[in-house]
Amino acid sequence: MHSDNHRARKRFGQNFLHDQTIIQRIVDTINPQEHDHIIEIGPGKGALTSPLLKRLEKLNVIEIDKDLAAALRTNFADEKRLSIHETDALNLDFNSFEHTDLRIVGNLPYNISTPILFHLLRYRERIKDMTFMLQKELVDRICANSGNKQYGRLSIMVQYYCDVESLFIVKPEAFTPSPKVDSAIVKLTPHPHPRYELSDHESLKIIVRESFSQRRKTIRNALKKYLDETTIRNAGIAPEIRAENLEVSDFVTLANCYHHMKINTL
Repeated sequence: MHSDNHRARKRFGQNFLHDQTIIQRIVDTINPQEHDHIIEIGPGKGALTSPLLKRLEKLNVIEIDKDLAAALRTNFADEKRLSIHETDALNLDFNSFEHTDLRIVGNLPYNISTPILFHLLRYRERIKDMTFMLQKELVDRICANSGNKQYGRLSIMVQYYCDVESLFIVKPEAFTPSPKVDSAIVKLTPHPHPRYELSDHESLKIIVRESFSQRRKTIRNALKKYLDETTIRNAGIAPEIRAENLEVSDFVTLANCYHHMKINTL
């Protein structure tokens, strides 16, 4: 059924999963129910697509590689339950799917993992959960707590919007070609209601980005163009601390201060 003459393309960061035990474990982790609205990003040769379809009434897949999309159409020619979208997930408007309880899954290519995560967060209100295979190093960053050297912009932005859970590691030999690093499965569940009151999402993005733009700097120095020392101190945050030692809630506090200040200077 599956033609196997597709060469993995470097520009798409392709590594194809072939280990049946791992495939089964991922599908069991997703635990698809018949009426779930699942979208698979980067189905590749259909390693997850086939076992997912067995459990679903309908499955949408998004594949950027035209040869792989064509192969999927051939291999699943008789399969009415599969919808193949030959497009770039990064440019896709997820509001175009009619449902508001989307479950997004996939083995994300390492070179676009972070942009895709940020893109999907824009649609968080329509997403029930996301289960991805990513490079382990990226999963460590997503799940890192303050004080950890992996902790940074990605940790804060994802953790503000989602519950994050690192589930299990996948070794390179589960793929063809084998990547040079371990992968890991991560589950992200958007919070129905944010844990902290944020007045402006753009302000959070700016404050977090600037705080980590030079990790060695104190918050006072990193944010001097945005907030003065007194404002930081009055917010209950020590200005001499570094970004990596602040909690997600601290960044929300700083973003709210910045937003408030911006409004008042307009």
